[in-house]
Amino acid sequence: MSDFRYNCLYFTTNRLSRIITKMADEAFAPTGFSPMYGYLLLLIIEDPGSAQKKLAEQLDIAPSTLTRFIEKLEQRGLVHRTTHGKTVLVYPTDAGRALENEIHMASKRLHQMYERILGKTASDLLSRELVNSSDQLEGK
Repeated sequence: MSDFRYNCLYFTTNRLSRIITKMADEAFAPTGFSPMYGYLLLLIIEDPGSAQKKLAEQLDIAPSTLTRFIEKLEQRGLVHRTTHGKTVLVYPTDAGRALENEIHMASKRLHQMYERILGKTASDLLSRELVNSSDQLEGK
């Protein structure tokens, strides 16, 4: 019988996803955000007035999923939206901007956690290879 742990991309990537998600949740726990919310807020802070469509593409998530994330950030008073025609633009509030350093620190903690185990070179290589492989599998 085959050992799926070593020869099936489906199983190996799911295992990696579970492990890195656990690490990311731990690194972001002090912020009170999940990693996705933290990274979304950083994108908005770094590029105020980003279109929701652009943010969905940057995070590689469905526009409907992004809308739900933004609604929650908006409910917490961290972002606000404006509409220009069919385009929805998202801006950070002062309260959202105030969290920038804390979220950057969480991201840094996450990188340090996996780089301590894998090493920086291997971590960077793995990230690049995963992006390239995902692009190829999507036909990009």
